Amino acid sequence: MQTIISNINKSFENRVRLGVMSILMVNDWVDFNEFKETLNVTDGNLASHITALEKEKYIHVRKAFIGKKPNTSFQATVEGKQAFQEHLNALEALIKGSL
Repeated sequence: MQTIISNINKSFENRVRLGVMSILMVNDWVDFNEFKETLNVTDGNLASHITALEKEKYIHVRKAFIGKKPNTSFQATVEGKQAFQEHLNALEALIKGSL
């Protein structure tokens, strides 16, 4: 039996992961510092959530240098965008009270 919350993806339950994916849905690549400032989280907190999303293959990680400074940026994968859209659809169905 399917419940009203069956399609909610546990990978996006946390507010930081929800924020990361929301930002990546409307931006191609976003760097670590931009996430940190936008979401108002610590380095460690953000890094742990990024790692969780990367393990699920929901985001790509790109490491590069800008001048002599390291820069890490992120992009949502096709799978990540699809999973996040399904999660949003499940939330919308929950709000509307339908399966």
